[in-house]
Amino acid sequence: MGIKGLQGFMARVCPDACRTVDLREMAEKHCIDHPDSPPVIAVDAMSCVRYWYTPESWVCGGQWREFLAILENFIEAFTAAGIKLVFFFDGVVESKKRDEWVKRRLQNNKEIARVFQFIKTHRKQPGREMFMIPSALPTFARFALKSLGQKTVCTLQEADFEVAAYGLQHNCIGILGQDSDYLIYNTCPYFSIEKLRLDRLVTVMYSREDLCRALGLSLTHLPLFACLLGNDVVPENLLEGFWHKCLVNSPHKNNSYNRRTNIFFAVANYISKVPWSYSGLKHLEEILPLGSDKTLLYRGVESYLLPGQQSPWIPPKVTNCQMFSLQQETSMCQDKEIFQLAKEQHVQSENYTIFNILSKGEIVCSNSLEDESDTEIPGQALIYRPARQHIYSILLESGKGGASPFVKEWFVYFGNPLQQPELIQPVQPIPGGTPNLKTLWFAKGPDVEKQRYSTFLACFHLQDGMEELQALEAPVAAFCCLLAYLMMQVSSLSLEDLNAFVALVLCLKGKSAAELASLQLAQVDSRGVHLAAVFVRGLTTLLMANSACGFPFRMDDLMPWQVFDGKLFQEKYQQSHRGCSLEELLEGNESLYTPFQNLKSFICKACMAKKRTIHSRPRGNGFVTGTWQREFNPRFQQTHRSSFVPPYHNQMRGFLWRNPQPQGRQYGSGHPDRRRRFHIPSRGYTLVAETH
Repeated sequence: MGIKGLQGFMARVCPDACRTVDLREMAEKHCIDHPDSPPVIAVDAMSCVRYWYTPESWVCGGQWREFLAILENFIEAFTAAGIKLVFFFDGVVESKKRDEWVKRRLQNNKEIARVFQFIKTHRKQPGREMFMIPSALPTFARFALKSLGQKTVCTLQEADFEVAAYGLQHNCIGILGQDSDYLIYNTCPYFSIEKLRLDRLVTVMYSREDLCRALGLSLTHLPLFACLLGNDVVPENLLEGFWHKCLVNSPHKNNSYNRRTNIFFAVANYISKVPWSYSGLKHLEEILPLGSDKTLLYRGVESYLLPGQQSPWIPPKVTNCQMFSLQQETSMCQDKEIFQLAKEQHVQSENYTIFNILSKGEIVCSNSLEDESDTEIPGQALIYRPARQHIYSILLESGKGGASPFVKEWFVYFGNPLQQPELIQPVQPIPGGTPNLKTLWFAKGPDVEKQRYSTFLACFHLQDGMEELQALEAPVAAFCCLLAYLMMQVSSLSLEDLNAFVALVLCLKGKSAAELASLQLAQVDSRGVHLAAVFVRGLTTLLMANSACGFPFRMDDLMPWQVFDGKLFQEKYQQSHRGCSLEELLEGNESLYTPFQNLKSFICKACMAKKRTIHSRPRGNGFVTGTWQREFNPRFQQTHRSSFVPPYHNQMRGFLWRNPQPQGRQYGSGHPDRRRRFHIPSRGYTLVAETH
């Protein structure tokens, strides 16, 4: 968050501290001064994602192929200038910032409620002034950048500290972000992502030295200055009385300035007289109404000290001890080999949330674009909780003696006040025992590969569908796994919803980012917006299960740009609920008819095995248009019939089925082996598949 109003203060009061700089020129100068090291910019990715997300549509679940193309263009612009980028993502929410995190999440809930009210009233997306990033955007941005060959770091503590430390230690030409805390850290220059003009590679550089001159302070004062103005550690509401005293005694009060500007000058004047000693800080702690925690100020100042730095207000023997302080001795996992691998994969952005669970027994999930007034669809946090419980069991190897540990969940959903974490009990995915984690992570061979895959499916109650899913291309298999689980868990989901999702994954294949960008929606349906957010959050649950089970899938196969597009889903959702023809739903592509029925058959069969029947419930223009229900809607059949016959006996065409080799080899168009036969003993028949 940084210090509220600080960058605006600089622009108004000391504009010379906001310099327009040419990053190409800075890179060229760096190469002259340091010929042996390339120019590097440390990127605070968490503060950049909202600026990277420029597709017009943002409420429908995310324009993921457009977003991927935008990231490619961003990287190419810097690469052409010879600048290397290193991207940092928050890997934790530190306990000292938990209160601020909760405050923001509850505020976001109110903003999301206003977005849904707007959509219901106007049946369109709100303007950019109400912009909310698509659900899970930071998570998928991290994997997107990694897939594009970028160095991507998932931090072991708050990202701003690690970004500032990296910038200082690696002589970076600067930090790119949008967080005024980078003015407080004594590190390399700070560049604004908000002011960046990518075509010319120019932006604004904020000078902490010029800020200090305007305030009459030194760089050493800045951490204390930040804490006394309010930041993530010291809440602003504790400081109002202190500010009032400073304003009364300030010689710099100017009626032409707003109150916040006068507070900046008044606080700077006050701390310029604070003795440079630990006792000076202790005196401040005594006069400030810090409540029960008198160490807030101390911890706040210390949080800005990078490795090797000291402060006159902090005893030297305890400075800089925060860097990577997480020790295995305090973790949930006592196996050094597993712990170390999980940590390495976490830092290198190769797994998802696993290290947080193994190290602290804790997991965090921010807001999703969910409609709190829709009581038919539970919060995504609750929908995917059974799957997470299975994942926790795999990671913590519950049921193997000793007390089964709880996992602390900080998940945002309607009705959760976030006053404390929810304690969630692991549940074994496979009756009779959880697979050995070391086997899943370290062993090799076809039997282990099969165990990884089956354990992954067991997290979603789909282990009986292993043969059918393994025959599919990996992204589609993962899509079917998630969709089947979703249909099983949410009883209000209808046949029309299922049709929309299946049509989406079939029609998305082959569509470019430009084609998807050109798609126009006449209106936006709020329930479709909600369902899209739930589905995209489900993809992160797939990532977690995949990481826990030893990667039976490539992580790239689980990304939203493989199987989802927000506007395309919204179009299919509306078409399906209007009762359009199969021809219209599948865009006139007859080769998709059979794959459409095949995927539906698999999902309906998986649901029936759990005694879940999927009924037709068309909503027309956003409302339920009939109370009748039946298992299958004749509109989506090539022949009218009242019951659903699995189409596996028919020849399968127009769908990408995978050659079942251990390596997962796939055949392209024109390959002599593109027609494959798969015998399924449990059914006594053979699938004949042809790829297109």
